[in-house]
Amino acid sequence: MKTHKILVILSIFISVMLFQTPIHPKVSNFQQGDSLRYKSNPNYDYEVNLYKIYKKKQASIVMLGNSITHGVNWNELTGRDDIVERGIPADVLDGYFARLQYVFELHPKVCFIMGGINDIYNATPVEDIFKSYVKVVEALRMKDIKVVIQSTLYVAKRYNYSSDKNLQVEKLNKLLSDYARNNGIEFVDLNAKMSADKFLKNDLTHDGLHLNANGYKIWGQEFDRIIKKYVY
Repeated sequence: MKTHKILVILSIFISVMLFQTPIHPKVSNFQQGDSLRYKSNPNYDYEVNLYKIYKKKQASIVMLGNSITHGVNWNELTGRDDIVERGIPADVLDGYFARLQYVFELHPKVCFIMGGINDIYNATPVEDIFKSYVKVVEALRMKDIKVVIQSTLYVAKRYNYSSDKNLQVEKLNKLLSDYARNNGIEFVDLNAKMSADKFLKNDLTHDGLHLNANGYKIWGQEFDRIIKKYVY
């Protein structure tokens, strides 16, 4: 009889504890990890550690971005020595924001920024991507750095989930262009030169996402056209 009572009491105790335990105890941990998604990118610490040892202390122009920005030597593409590239492969916009000190310390006059495609492929809602983008831009402007927003590039038709993802790219670029227009910020629509039917042109990419020499040639020409307004 005592054994039966003990089992009943134990059963009640376990039921109470289960009731008091959250149904999804790992949600808060997931959210914390998700907000630091950029830290799980092995390229992130590698590149940031390089920033820490670089001797260059001033640059008129910074190119801020991900692997697409990182894919070319901007000094040689533009023929300028006053430009520094700060692109990290696979980086997302929260990662950009977390490493802005490595832009600020260069005291640039202007920062060209491109981002968002990795966020889109990480299934981040476009509205959240836009908010993160604006946070980066406003932080730069607070330091009196002129910002040039470059459109998030479409992916080519052969790239994974291209039709669906390009709809999100289009939505993000609309938000960015409207925001830029309303706040006196330069917006460069690279897709106008690099896409056809809202897909990145095949002859401008080697894998459907990243640019080849033909793509960087067009980007370099657009850069040359814009930079004259800010740096001589």
